[in-house]
Amino acid sequence: MVEQRDPPRRRTTSLSRASGAMALATMVSRISGLFAKLLLVWVLGLGVVNDSYTVANTLPTVVNELLLGGVLTSVAVPLLVSAQRNSEEEGEAYAQWMITMGVVLLGAATVLAVLAAPLLTELYLGPHTRANRELTTAFAFLLLPGIVFYGMSAMLMAILNVRQVFGPPAWAPVMNNVVITTAVLLYTAVPGRITLDPVRMSDPKLLVLGLGTMLGIAAQSAVMMLSLRRTGFRFRWRWGWDRRLSEFGALAGWVVLYTLISQIGMIVTIRVAGQGTPGSVATFHYAWLLSQVPYGVLGVSLLQALMPRISRSADQGDTESFVRDVGLGARLSAMLLMPVSALMLTGGSAIGVAFFSLGQGTVGAADRLGVTLGVAAAGIVPFAITMLQLRAFYAMKDARTPMLINVGMVAFRALLCYALLMVLDPRDLVIGVTLAMSLSFLVGAVVGQVWLHVRLGSAQTRETLVGVGWALLATAAGCLAATLTLRPAAGALAGLGEVAGAWGDLTIRAALVLGLGFGLMLLLPIPEMSMVRARLRRVLDRLRGA
Repeated sequence: MVEQRDPPRRRTTSLSRASGAMALATMVSRISGLFAKLLLVWVLGLGVVNDSYTVANTLPTVVNELLLGGVLTSVAVPLLVSAQRNSEEEGEAYAQWMITMGVVLLGAATVLAVLAAPLLTELYLGPHTRANRELTTAFAFLLLPGIVFYGMSAMLMAILNVRQVFGPPAWAPVMNNVVITTAVLLYTAVPGRITLDPVRMSDPKLLVLGLGTMLGIAAQSAVMMLSLRRTGFRFRWRWGWDRRLSEFGALAGWVVLYTLISQIGMIVTIRVAGQGTPGSVATFHYAWLLSQVPYGVLGVSLLQALMPRISRSADQGDTESFVRDVGLGARLSAMLLMPVSALMLTGGSAIGVAFFSLGQGTVGAADRLGVTLGVAAAGIVPFAITMLQLRAFYAMKDARTPMLINVGMVAFRALLCYALLMVLDPRDLVIGVTLAMSLSFLVGAVVGQVWLHVRLGSAQTRETLVGVGWALLATAAGCLAATLTLRPAAGALAGLGEVAGAWGDLTIRAALVLGLGFGLMLLLPIPEMSMVRARLRRVLDRLRGA
């Protein structure tokens, strides 16, 4: 066993800087993405057209994840770290081979997926959906070529992260969002409307929205290609057998099986949600994406900064550092995400009405989206911890265990979805489906923690529970203060009107839940917040110096 040589303070500061830089970029990316989604709802509403576009837009990501994306984001980083540890030349050669393999695989998959677009549409919609099959298939023909660019983005991000380049991959999605926003604006400028009976592939609005969405991910991939080139990386085709192919293939097989199981769970979720009222699929999709914004800004940034370190510790057999980093990641995830999760849970309705009741969106549909968002947000912290745990297993070059954990989560989610289908009103079905999703991540977090404890002998479970407890205590105080403040102000806010009142409610609630939640955590004797306090002191010192 090789012991970690870096002192704890240096490791923490490095993590803080890396995750902080990515958090800023990811925040801009998520905000621009949120604006693009808001624009889509304002233009399309939450009805049949948005349902069809939403389902079609998931298909290229599904195929990419099944073939390559999930493999690269999960097992490529540990293998690239191992190759680069031997020598820079060997690491670059392995990355070149990986890109060659990916281009060939993704190109073939794109052709086959486009040919199979009607079958993929039927698989996801099922016989009882209220979405439009013909329109969904038409969108799929335009969006499925994006498989190549989704896969390339995942591949290039993995290579950049191993080279300790975190900023450009975090900023690249901003370009995607800019292109999609432009496409939606062009959609509104094109006269007429998308026809549903019959659906025409030559429809200008259909072409603008479909091709614009596909070109967005192409632009994101191009940004990362340029960033990788600036690091000094030079690509050349590498064919033939690589000696690490067997190791990669063994891990990749389990990850593909993991992703296949995830997509079975997603098919069940979309099929059940599609049997609700029109717009339920889009409502579920937008609620889930919105709930992922805080995780994308804080959780993903932390995970990307930790993953190379965790991979190196596992590769060197440094169990102590490995366990310390995984435990630190779990506790920081809870502390950073808990107040935001609580804000969305308690203020989901206000968020929905404030943001989604304009344009083609109605107050009723926006309120339902907001309630669904609150239920989805309840699963943010378990989701973040589960993703960290699964990446820890991948760092140990164990892809079998994440697959088994995922089987349990998906089975639980599917059974609960179909049970709720039998008892819930169609109007409430989307909320029930989202609840099943959130609860499945809680199951995954518990099972993953127990499994790590059995595997490693110590997974800092007690420390993690204490950290989650501190986060709950601080967040509960913020929620209580918001409730006591808003209760007497309810009449005055209602007098402002539905949208203005929702904005007032959200403003007060955010100030108290986030302000008190994070503020109390900074004041309480929580060791994990020391890096945050140190960073704030450095910022204040710079301001004083200026």
